[in-house]
Amino acid sequence: MADTFAAGKAALVDLAHQRMREAIRDNGWTVRQKLALTCRILFDAGHDSGLAGQITARADRPGTYYTQRLGLGFDEITESNLLLVDEDLNVLEGDGMANPANRFHSWVYRARPDVNCIIHTHPLHISALSMLETPLVVSHMDMCPLYDDCAFLEKWPGIPVGNEEGELISAALGDKRALLLAHHGQLVATGTVEEACTLALLFERAAKLQLLASAAGRIQEIPELLAKEAHDWISTPKRGQATFAYYARRALRAGHTDAVGTTTTATAPEEGD
Repeated sequence: MADTFAAGKAALVDLAHQRMREAIRDNGWTVRQKLALTCRILFDAGHDSGLAGQITARADRPGTYYTQRLGLGFDEITESNLLLVDEDLNVLEGDGMANPANRFHSWVYRARPDVNCIIHTHPLHISALSMLETPLVVSHMDMCPLYDDCAFLEKWPGIPVGNEEGELISAALGDKRALLLAHHGQLVATGTVEEACTLALLFERAAKLQLLASAAGRIQEIPELLAKEAHDWISTPKRGQATFAYYARRALRAGHTDAVGTTTTATAPEEGD
């Protein structure tokens, strides 16, 4: 007999979260594997722009992080060709050099101890929206993880290779998880690689929706309390893990098995496997 039909919404939300925590196991990818898979996932989603954009994640050693090698596209990144760099972009492990624009990542990591992964890309719809010098507008349930969680840098500061840009970008981000940079692109900064990957994909879709809706009429606001409720409902670690695992399986089925070395299956390893 059903026993939840008299339960309130808050109780049902708590029950759903409990079930997700029990049913969705942690994946077995290493940080390097998750970064390489993220590069391939974002490439397939149209986030590549030649050699522009950087994807980084903190490494175990304080003041260091992993990033891709300058000269390689997102579709060429593997767990073995990632670089380990320090805050000054000195290469500690790997061959080649990091993108000089990674300097502002160092500033963000210093300002935000809670951030463990940063994605900066120039996808088509975000880039188009950035040309309008207007903030991201969230008015659809699926986009609510970005509601009141996306800052806006309205003036382009130029190429982000100086300390000035690092200070400006990290300050503009503040305590948000995302940032729209006018005449430039997007930045997401989160606690995990999985969260960053899924939020970056959502960001581009949100920009596309905004451009489409704006062309048809005036975008209507959604109620703040409901939007924040949806933000918190979707923005949970287990949802992020499940969503990332789906995108990882899709990338592997599409032929990106070289991203993770000898792994050739189309499913992510599970904890304990």
